[in-house]
Amino acid sequence: MSAGIAAAPPAERQPKGIYLLLGVEMWERFSYYGMRAFLVLFLVSNDGGWGWSKEHAATLYGFYTGLVYLSSLLGGYVADRFLGTHRAVLLGSVLVASGHFCLAVPSPAMFFTGLALVVLGTGCHKPNISTMVGQLFREGDIRRDSAFTIFFMGINTGALLGPLVCGTLAESPRFGWHWGFASAGVGMVLGTTLYVLLRRRYLGDIGRPAQGEKSPRAAPAPHLAHHPRLSRDEKERIAAIAILSFFSVLFFTAFEQAGSSLTFFAKERTDRFIFGLEIKTSHFQALNSLGIVAFGPVFAALWIKLAARGREPATPVKFAAALMLMASSFAVMVVAAWISDRGVRVSPLWLLATYVLQTWAELCISPVGLSLVSKLAPPRFASLLMGLWFVSLALGNLSAGILAGQSERIERGDVFRLLGGQADFFLLVFVIAMTAAVALLFLARRIGRLTHGLA
Repeated sequence: MSAGIAAAPPAERQPKGIYLLLGVEMWERFSYYGMRAFLVLFLVSNDGGWGWSKEHAATLYGFYTGLVYLSSLLGGYVADRFLGTHRAVLLGSVLVASGHFCLAVPSPAMFFTGLALVVLGTGCHKPNISTMVGQLFREGDIRRDSAFTIFFMGINTGALLGPLVCGTLAESPRFGWHWGFASAGVGMVLGTTLYVLLRRRYLGDIGRPAQGEKSPRAAPAPHLAHHPRLSRDEKERIAAIAILSFFSVLFFTAFEQAGSSLTFFAKERTDRFIFGLEIKTSHFQALNSLGIVAFGPVFAALWIKLAARGREPATPVKFAAALMLMASSFAVMVVAAWISDRGVRVSPLWLLATYVLQTWAELCISPVGLSLVSKLAPPRFASLLMGLWFVSLALGNLSAGILAGQSERIERGDVFRLLGGQADFFLLVFVIAMTAAVALLFLARRIGRLTHGLA
């Protein structure tokens, strides 16, 4: 067993460390999703924002969110080679908090400095705290997928609260955009404080190099000191991670429309008044996270129950189900956009149905993907390969932003015309997700063989 990996007994109760990591990640996601909820709104606003076009705003959004996840590859390498996961998480937390406070300063230079710090900080924090979750379990522990689903609920508790708190402050005439940015920084400070105070009690040496407090550079951990060649089984497991990461790119190309094209749909084409009360545009992004908190325990219990009976779907099948559910959500949006193209604002129930379907889809891929990497990655490359998983999210976010940036051209019929208007844009996203789902089902058995029964 690698140093720092907990010898968790095969019991139903989860290790206590999962709940600390859940709480820390909740505050990190509070800060990230809180700011993300209003970023494009700030960029296009002529009232205190930059007054950009939707195309430029969506493109910057795509590059920013893409780089956030792409930096995870660097963060994973730094943890594996130099810092260990504990120190990488701590460094990332400080950088993220600093970045959000920079964003709170009304200056273009500080704005882009803040974005850069959030990118680097998230790259250090996110893959390594996910790796620490995997380090709580021995190989073959059936609680692992369930644990990552519980961890994922923590992520989405933060993602639920972030848009409600940060988005409300940002869109409020009394406070404004920079209060929203600052509140995201406060959330990250709370998460960092929680981690520092309780880490030793609930995690012990998990996340530290095997040499204790010594720097890996000065005294490398045993799994870093020597680099034996990868076995054939290890190479095949890495290949399975790479193939499923490709399908993850296609999934997140569709899923990350939430922060761009779906946000603009909520702002411009949705009736946001219920019983005379206005729903803030940024609040719609909380629907997905609310669904995760509501349905997460159901999926966590489902995976354990099916695993105990030997009937749990293989990971490639779960991924295919996620893509089909994602395609279904954009089928809903095709109809909603077709109605709104007639010049009427549609009911918010259309977006509610869309986000519920996307919630179920995400529960079949995001926590399952984290668990997949923790099961298949060779221990000496655990953080690096977790970073590779987040690279798939990076590419998905980047392609989502680029695609959303072309939405107005597609609406005008400059690219193609089938249904006309914005319905054509959402139809294109539907086709991407459904084609990927069918292809993955075709390949599922072959990919399953590469995992050697571990996923």
